Parts: sequence; structure tokens; C-alpha cells
Amino acid sequence: MNTIVKYVTCTAVLALSVGLPGGNAFAQSQAGFAADVPDNVRTPDVVQTQTLGELNFFDGMPSEETVRKTFDNLDLMRATTAFLDGMKIASLRAMFQGYEDVGAAPNDIVITETLMDARSIWLTPNTTTIYIGSNVDISDGPVVIDVPAGLLGLLDDAAFDYVADIGALGADKGKGGKYLLLHNGDETPVPEGYFELRTKTNEHWLLLRRSPDPETGTEGPVAEIKAGLKVYPLSEAANPPEQKFINVSGVQYNTVHANNEEFFDEIKVALDNNPVGAFAPEIVGTFASLGIRKGEPFEPGERLRGILKEAAAIANATARSITYASRDPGAFFYDDRQWNSPFQRQSYLFLEDGARILDDRSYFFYMATGITPAMTAPPVGTGSVYAMTARDVNGDYLDGSKTYSVTLPGPVPAKNFWSFMLYSGQTRSILETDQKAGGIDSNREGIRQNEDGSFTVYFGPEAPEGWESNWAQTAPGQSFNAMMRLYGPLEPWFDKSWKPGDFEPME
Repeated sequence: MNTIVKYVTCTAVLALSVGLPGGNAFAQSQAGFAADVPDNVRTPDVVQTQTLGELNFFDGMPSEETVRKTFDNLDLMRATTAFLDGMKIASLRAMFQGYEDVGAAPNDIVITETLMDARSIWLTPNTTTIYIGSNVDISDGPVVIDVPAGLLGLLDDAAFDYVADIGALGADKGKGGKYLLLHNGDETPVPEGYFELRTKTNEHWLLLRRSPDPETGTEGPVAEIKAGLKVYPLSEAANPPEQKFINVSGVQYNTVHANNEEFFDEIKVALDNNPVGAFAPEIVGTFASLGIRKGEPFEPGERLRGILKEAAAIANATARSITYASRDPGAFFYDDRQWNSPFQRQSYLFLEDGARILDDRSYFFYMATGITPAMTAPPVGTGSVYAMTARDVNGDYLDGSKTYSVTLPGPVPAKNFWSFMLYSGQTRSILETDQKAGGIDSNREGIRQNEDGSFTVYFGPEAPEGWESNWAQTAPGQSFNAMMRLYGPLEPWFDKSWKPGDFEPME
């Protein structure tokens, strides 16, 4: 130890003797085979950084304190990346945990028999659609998804990657049929008449939707769904078990991932529940660098637990900034409006010119749920399109204490109907008010159209007098954001010749 100290001291003296100030510049090699090393290749003995402060080196070798600082910082960066890039994994795991919390085992089906309301915490749902969901788990072998006619839906895997459309946009074309879900390497023969689906994970989110009947409401469609929808192992195809349905309308339960250090515990469950290869090696490597590995205990010590807490706080704030305060002009539909979307680039893979647009991906998976190519650019007159804003015409956050108006010029380019849903700035789920609808749509009884064919709708704690049918309630003291949906969007939406108005504050 003394020898090392003497050597370092002598090196500093030598540096001073050749005119190198404080030993912080570079000593020139006296070797017979000396290289002409550029300054930009060398590391000074003292480096000042804005983030970590002073970093110290002995001829390029980091000091013990510098090693500690840099590894703490590396863990913080990786944990922050694990949150932002792993959000999609944690989001779907939270959905499955929510199902488990209401008593739904894998392959059971949850259904909103009387639609949804704010008591259930979901990312950006609507209150006009019957939702049907299941965690389709193939860890014990191939599973049959037998769907009746008249549904629209999708299947995403545990990595929140798209597997298939099911129903109207799927292989059954809305006529119903049997899908068989198998692992990529499964050599089980696929029976004749089944639509074959291949996958890399065990857990999958089956999300189906159906509109209420204009005459009978939800009762008739729910009965048809229960009579025809089944999820069961292929091994029991000869005698399928009775399907379990759980009605979650009005049920208080949560399907949104944690925004603190518990996020990393959710990731651990997802890794344990799915096979090796289920998730991209890069993100699995990031998890592993933090001690989160499939089949191994995750027991971070005090140092790492503190870093995970810090990373979750930073990453959550970052995700909220990306979602509610985007700095990317490419996320906005118009140069002069606040309406924006993570799908502005028309890619469900969040790609542009071969590059992954990371902020679009973070925006989508922090704000919404369920991924399919049909969400980006549906054929004209079919499907639905979405636009979101958290700000008024002046660029200020939407405030539930204020009253706003929004005007949709006529004719609104929606073949079927249009709607606004209001979501909490905290949960991204339906805003909690005394209105079950959580928004307003063009099918509302008594809604008034302006003389020029436009619609003006109002958002605030109380309805403007005489405009009660055109009003959606907000909550004083709470932020909110709005999602506009056009069902059956028409050409003026796609060519941007039609522009919805911004939220205009009213006196």
C-alpha cells in the first residue's frame, strides 16, 4: 500500500516538474516506442461533471470514489431505462393482476355487462362499449379461443406486442370461429378449421368489444357473448369446460402499473410467468443488471432499493412530460391545434425511417392500452381514430375548476358517431365525477347541433344554462385530459381538411 502511495506521489511530482499544472494534464511518455496520443483519447486526472461532480483518475484508472459514483449512476440510468422501456410489460402485467384481484384465473373472462365507469381504473377506456377480456395462458399447452360473431378485438402477448386481430378485422371477419394459440416451437397438429396463431409468451391479453344494441342496450349482446365465447385448452376440445364470466361493471379494482419502486416487482412477476425469449434480450439485460432475473429471488439491498425508488420517480416524471408536454412537433395533428397522438406517424411499431420513436412508444404505453395495426390508419369509414389533449388553446393544462367549450365544425367526419372521454391526469382512467358517462358523445339524447351543422360541447364543474345535453362534468381542483374519438372516420379527417376546435376557456 505504501509503495502505491509513493508511486502516485512521485508521478504527481514528475508531472509538476515538466510543467503540467497540478498533475491534471497528460504526462508525455518517454518510451522508445511512444505514440502521439490525441488529447480527446486521454482522460485527465481530474474531470469536472455537472451530474456527478468531480471525477478522479490515476493515469486513466478511476478512483474508488469515482467508481462508486459511476456505478450508482449506471444503475440509476438502467433503472430509469427499465421503467420507460419496460412500461409496456408492466402495464399488461398490471392488467392481469387486476383480473386476478377480482377473482379471474387465467382463461376466465371478465366483462362489463353494464358498461364501464370511473370506479374501475383502466387506461383510457370508454363508457359506450362492452369490454370483454381474458389472460389467455398457454403455459400448459395450446389454447382455443372460440369467438362468436359480431365482435371486434385483438390479442397481444405479455411483451405487449401485437399477435392478431380477432373478430371483424381478424381471420374470422366478424363471423366467429375458433382460433388456436400455440408457442412458436409447438409441434402440436392444428385441427382443420382453426385459425392458427403463434406466439413467444405464455400470457396474452384477449381484448374484445361489442356495442350495445340501440333498442335493448347491453342485455342482448351480453347474452350472445356468454353463449358463444369460450377460452379453453385444446386438450379439452372434445368436451370444453363451462366458461367462467366475471362482471366487472362498477367494480373498484386497478389495472394500472405502479409509478414507484413497486414497478420493478411487477416486472419480476412478468419474467417469472413467461418463458425465456418472451422479451427482447436488450430489455431483459437491463432488468438483469438490476438483479431482476427469471426464477431467481429479487432482493435488492438498501443501496439498490434507494436507486430504484429514485429511478421510478424520475422515469414517471419523464413519462408524464412526454405524454402531457410533448416537445416533438411530430406528435401533433396540426400546427395550430393542441390535439396530438403517439400514432401520428401511422406506425403501431412506433417506427419512422427505420428508427424507433421512443417517446411515441412511451407516450402510448403510459397513456393507453391494447396495440393493433388497425389503431394507426383504419380504412376510411371503418374502425376509429383518436386524438388527445391535456391543454387548452392557450397551452395551459386543463383544469377541472374551469369551464371550456370545444366546437367541432360540421359536418363532423364520423360515419357512425363521435365522442369525448375525460381522463384523470393522475390515473389516466375515467375522470371521477357524478356522471357515469365520463364524457359526451353524439348519440346522447337531446344533444344540440348548431345552425351551421357544427357541434359545441362544454366541459366544466356545472353545465352552462340551456346546454345541459351538450355538457360533460369535470372535477374542481383536478387536472384532466380529453380524448376525442371518431368512429368510422371519413376522408376529411385523414387529409386534415377538417380541424376540431381547441378547448376554449369561458368566463
